[in-house]
Amino acid sequence: MRLIVNGAGHDVSAPGHETLLVTLRERLSLTGTKLVCGRGECGACTVLVDGEPAYACLTLTAACDDRRITTIEGVARGDELHPLQRAFIEHDALQCGFCTPGQIMAALALLERQPHPTEDGVRRGMSGNVCRCGAYPKIVRAVLAAGEATDG
Repeated sequence: MRLIVNGAGHDVSAPGHETLLVTLRERLSLTGTKLVCGRGECGACTVLVDGEPAYACLTLTAACDDRRITTIEGVARGDELHPLQRAFIEHDALQCGFCTPGQIMAALALLERQPHPTEDGVRRGMSGNVCRCGAYPKIVRAVLAAGEATDG
């Protein structure tokens, strides 16, 4: 099958039961997408599939044939961080950083749907992403700041 990952085409041969998470990490060496729960409960593996957030641990690679997939590796433009990535740094919206890729991917999708969300809108929109360190207030501030700084 053909996957379009971060704008580049990849011909992939994977068993029908293989998840997108395994394909990204083990076949394409894109290790920014994290495996934590493996059950769709934490959001650390969030990627965008055709612009919509998806848990890579629950998404079959076969379901992604000829679809656009964006991982955390595809967010920055070369050495220039995306405004959302800069906001996470400026607002210290991470501690251990393990959930950060999934948080950023979910926030990108949220800001695309709702460029200038309210605090409550961010909390609701990010509710599928768990931070074991408890950096939620800073994550919310970072997403709000990124929404103010960009048009989504």
